[in-house]
Amino acid sequence: MNGDTINLQVFTDLQDSTGADFVVELVGSFLEDAPKLLAELERSASSGDASAFRRAAHSLKSNSSTFGATGLSVLARELELAELGALGDQIGPMLARLGTSYQGAADALRRLVHA
Repeated sequence: MNGDTINLQVFTDLQDSTGADFVVELVGSFLEDAPKLLAELERSASSGDASAFRRAAHSLKSNSSTFGATGLSVLARELELAELGALGDQIGPMLARLGTSYQGAADALRRLVHA
């Protein structure tokens, strides 16, 4: 498993503090909610809704950070802090990288909770 995908120390600390069963529930919620946030980022970028874009990026950043999905969290933070109108042609590639990062994190989290 790529150490850049999930910070195992953060994930282990979460398990130790909340319990492994609860982490399974949390991961399940994340895997259900994150695709909705990614879709909201796409929608709000297309419509130019900077406020909704920032909220979705913030939620994705915070949620992914909880599990130690550091790369995903960093990319979401970049989008959260960016001025939507100033991103221009960069938005598509940035959202594509975010989607790829999410898939890697989701796969790694699935493996961790089923290990």
